[in-house]
Amino acid sequence: MSNVESNETNKNNPQTMPIKKTTIKAFKAVIHLGLEYHYDKRPIDENQVIAYIQQYQDQLIEQKKIYLSCSITKSLIVLSGQKEEHLQIGFINYPKFPLSHKVLKTEIEKLARSLMDEFQQNRLVIEYLDQTLMLEKSGEIDSRIKTDD
Repeated sequence: MSNVESNETNKNNPQTMPIKKTTIKAFKAVIHLGLEYHYDKRPIDENQVIAYIQQYQDQLIEQKKIYLSCSITKSLIVLSGQKEEHLQIGFINYPKFPLSHKVLKTEIEKLARSLMDEFQQNRLVIEYLDQTLMLEKSGEIDSRIKTDD
């Protein structure tokens, strides 16, 4: 699964610590999570989301020895009349704690479903390198988005 190369040192600076290089097969996923409860415009505090994810990560480590590291970036989703803050929750296959792509996708989807329940989301999207997955509880659309109906 991983490839570890020999330690390298900077020959110009003998006091530099050796650096170990580890490579693994690339993996990337991003969960897009809206920062409003359902469609009622009540804001979700991003710190609540971070705390929830950290608690979820701790349970994964304790119960399954799975380390699901993520990065979190605030973004804005714009569609028609909708303008909603979102979090992009990014995942890679972290070489320090490598996992199979199947395990990563399974655990990321479980986290996404848990986030949907905790923060009353009707829909969210997970982007992978090879597919885009939408999870949705109902066909309901935000009233700010203009539709033909």
